[in-house]
Amino acid sequence: MAARTPQTQKPQTQKPQEPAEVTATAAGPWPGEDPVEATRTVRGELGSPHLPFLAELPDRGVGSDALGRTASLLVDMSVDVQPYGWRIVDRPGKDLMRARSALSTDINILADLIGAEDTPAADVKVQLRGPLSLAAGLHLHHGERALIDYGARRDIAASLAAGVDGYLSRVAAAAPGARIVVQIDEPEIASVLAGTIPTSSGYRTLRSIPGQEITDSWQLVIDALRAAGAAEIVVSVAEVEAPFDRILAAGADGIAVPLRALTSRQWEQLAGAVEAGKRLWAGALDVADPAARLPRVSDVVDNVWRPWRQLGLPASTLSALRITPSDGLAHHSPSSATAVLTRLTQVADGLNQLALG
Repeated sequence: MAARTPQTQKPQTQKPQEPAEVTATAAGPWPGEDPVEATRTVRGELGSPHLPFLAELPDRGVGSDALGRTASLLVDMSVDVQPYGWRIVDRPGKDLMRARSALSTDINILADLIGAEDTPAADVKVQLRGPLSLAAGLHLHHGERALIDYGARRDIAASLAAGVDGYLSRVAAAAPGARIVVQIDEPEIASVLAGTIPTSSGYRTLRSIPGQEITDSWQLVIDALRAAGAAEIVVSVAEVEAPFDRILAAGADGIAVPLRALTSRQWEQLAGAVEAGKRLWAGALDVADPAARLPRVSDVVDNVWRPWRQLGLPASTLSALRITPSDGLAHHSPSSATAVLTRLTQVADGLNQLALG
């Protein structure tokens, strides 16, 4: 990987509240069914300067999965659960009520635990399923994925944008004075762009979505989040065919991506984003196998520092990094997930030592 010539464009000035050091966070999915224990663990392991998050507990069942949780935020659009998944319906039912109740419970627990802390963390992160992956996961009345229909895609993006203000207002009330960071998850975006999302029947695939429509959908939601008070917004994608250029064009503050299979070209794109003042949430800690021993701190640090140095990025720019796991942690045990958070903070400390020379 050849060293890059630094861009002549002056990097954007960081917000003064942002930590000028490498920090750690995790994707959001967490094992178990106890939101009190999950929130207590996350906040205990990821205190300032790190980024604690509002955990998602899919083991609780319907409505606690990432798709149902985000669908519960939609305005003037209701959903329920069918054998094939979440479906858009005319009026709210018990599945939607269950999703909304679970989220309200989590926010109330967050408020209680923050209220009992002597020094609450300066930031808090929440996650949303992005509008394209949401459209790929929701189904229309007749059972086909909403992604097939332009009007449905447009309505889902607009409904999500309308719903984020109330969500962030509740989180802000639970975490007074904290900067709210939002992670927009788009796990299906490569398949959406490639036209490989299967139809409900499974006999064919849905047509690919134009890139400009994807950018516009993201921008609509990002603008709404910004207006609702989000201090930092990143779009999280898989490393395969990740559309970094569209994420940045939509106005995101950064990109969250696993590092395990990035190409040299993708590293070049990420380096350019860092030079332009954007943040990189680097999925540097491989957690795909819960039974495997966690990588050594020095190995993970080297896996980040080596391409950073080869691209000609100075050590001082390491502060653009947040270190994350390569995946969510819902498939881990609670003790294993906790160990991952500990290891993430250790990796961040190791990179901070390099940044200080």
